[in-house]
Amino acid sequence: MPKGQVEVVPEDGLTTRQRRNRPILAVHTGEMKGKSTAAFGMAMRAWNQGWPIAVYQFVKSAKWKVGEENALTALGRLHEQTGEGAPVVWHKMGSGWSWSRRQGTDVDHAADAAEGWAQIKRDLAAEAYRFYVLDEFTYPLKWGWVDVDDVVTTLRERPGNQHVVITGRDAAPALVEAADLVVEMTKVKHPMDAGQKGQRGIEW
Repeated sequence: MPKGQVEVVPEDGLTTRQRRNRPILAVHTGEMKGKSTAAFGMAMRAWNQGWPIAVYQFVKSAKWKVGEENALTALGRLHEQTGEGAPVVWHKMGSGWSWSRRQGTDVDHAADAAEGWAQIKRDLAAEAYRFYVLDEFTYPLKWGWVDVDDVVTTLRERPGNQHVVITGRDAAPALVEAADLVVEMTKVKHPMDAGQKGQRGIEW
């Protein structure tokens, strides 16, 4: 698409502006690093546009503080103090989700994943946010913790103008088919190939 020119103009009855502003379902998948990083980069753009942001982080440990979380929650505080940008909420499955913590109990990961998806469905139905990052959400789908068909149907039928970005390896074919934008990260080279482990400022 050189200079932003589209290759096809569908006969869908929409104006150029209407078609341009349709909400996007994006999937970042593939074996290489950068899937979540790209999604959070999009979230930064959304914040700059004043779009309320919700991040649902599946799988990652609650003890792991990623740089993007610190940066985006700081931007959320900036919005509270100055009105600039937009509100940001960040939920982690590993901490039992922020709205329903089960302190002192064994974690049932499948139940936590299902609970997270149920909350996302409620938020989408209520049009609670404008931009959603479902980080590493492909894994609960792959493991059967969340029903793929329910996810695809819900996302296809979501109301309003809500953008959703899903990250993780092995994205379900039905999810890929439903998405408007799909990126597959493939490895050409990686420092680990030469025995170099992850480092601060690069991996977290």
